[in-house]
Amino acid sequence: MKSIFFCLLMLLALFQTAYGAEVPISDDSQTCLDCHSLFSPGVVEGWKKSRHAAVTPAQAMAADKLSRKVSSETVPAELRDVAVGCAECHTLRPEAHKDTFDHNGYDTHVVVSPKDCATCHGVEASQYDKNLMAHAHENLVGNDVYKLLVQAVNGTPVWENKRMASKPPNAATDEESCLYCHGTRLQVTGTQDRETDQGTMTFPVISGWPNQGTGRINLDGSLGSCSACHTRHEFSIEMARKPYTCKECHVGPDVPAFKVYDASKHGNIFSSKYDTWDFEHVPWTIGEDFNAPTCATCHISLLINTEGEVVVERSHEVKNRLPWRLFGLIYAHPHPKEADTTIIRNQDGLPLPTDFGGGFASEYLLDDKGRGKARETMQATCLSCHDKSWVDGHWERFLNTIAESNAAARAATQIMAEIWKDGLATSHLSGGNPFDEFIERVWTDVWLFYSNSIRFTSAMGGGGDYGVFADGRYHLTKAIRELEEWRKLRQKVAEP
Repeated sequence: MKSIFFCLLMLLALFQTAYGAEVPISDDSQTCLDCHSLFSPGVVEGWKKSRHAAVTPAQAMAADKLSRKVSSETVPAELRDVAVGCAECHTLRPEAHKDTFDHNGYDTHVVVSPKDCATCHGVEASQYDKNLMAHAHENLVGNDVYKLLVQAVNGTPVWENKRMASKPPNAATDEESCLYCHGTRLQVTGTQDRETDQGTMTFPVISGWPNQGTGRINLDGSLGSCSACHTRHEFSIEMARKPYTCKECHVGPDVPAFKVYDASKHGNIFSSKYDTWDFEHVPWTIGEDFNAPTCATCHISLLINTEGEVVVERSHEVKNRLPWRLFGLIYAHPHPKEADTTIIRNQDGLPLPTDFGGGFASEYLLDDKGRGKARETMQATCLSCHDKSWVDGHWERFLNTIAESNAAARAATQIMAEIWKDGLATSHLSGGNPFDEFIERVWTDVWLFYSNSIRFTSAMGGGGDYGVFADGRYHLTKAIRELEEWRKLRQKVAEP
């Protein structure tokens, strides 16, 4: 009996070691927890469920190469042997953060940035910095053409002098709409005294906050927000690997990735079987841990086959697996070489990857070799479940869809160009906004909604009706006919 009891104790010890036995918490973090377990218990309880609370950096660095989640080769000595707690993130590099303030004797900052995360996750932070999402704020508001679209969409309609007009959007409107995903520019604008159970405390006032957009410009000058995908304070890899996280921004109709995925065969398998999958195992084993791709599978995750061979390396530089960019103004086009797309100039001098006639700004976009490399990386995942004829056939259809949807968008743009030329609407070339008038919205729908729906349906191998009647080809052709009928009618009315 004693031997059985001893064995049970040993098994329990092994279980605790493998599945989250308590690890040392620094005195500074313990001080934070003592207060915040009362004042913000949701944060504390979320953190307690995290890997940060269960594994020290030193333990994480001891894992074998493929299983390691800490990519930095060195971690500061004071951080190595304690849990990654409140103080380890919110008091790190205080001199670099403009929002650093005295909080009960600690130099604390509110916003944790990718440069803070880079202390342990240096490779991922470096890759993410080269990712289009990290530059999403400036790529939107730093582009004069895209900014016109934001103003047209977010402006407040008003009725003045018996005419409809539009008031420019204010900062709060932009922050809760486009910049929710693209990210805000954070700035410390002052301080504020608050009465708390601990007495009066002074906190920094941060404009643009709260925000967890992928291109957020942080108070230490870094770009992005790791919590856009690895939600605070649990930072769950399971959450990042499930498609619902990506759904926050990629649900459509402009970027309809999630709704197409949800209706696809891949999405059907996920919805039916995901509760039997292992979303936490690293590396992620195709066929054992999961049986159909999620967003992370195709775009980010380290994948191995059942023989332990690497199928595709982990990368937070998402464009590494993307030969084509499916959305934008106005056509699908080869993916940009650089993450900062504000440097792009088309033949008309506009900061766009294509011109209005459909020509590519090729100097700034991947060439055939670059697209081929990205395609091979992406298709390595496909070939783990499908034979080559299936993958090749799918790719041929995808390229055909790009060509056909671009041709349709070009027809719509040629009609719109005639409308502008005839003075029936005011374009950007005449000092106007090319997206704010009714007929310009019909034109915008063609490429921003319907063409994108068709392209994503093709790229993601399913979601069939989204390529036809649900924001697909039916609405595309209908909108183009509306454009032409409107043009002919207005021309007829304008005739003397």
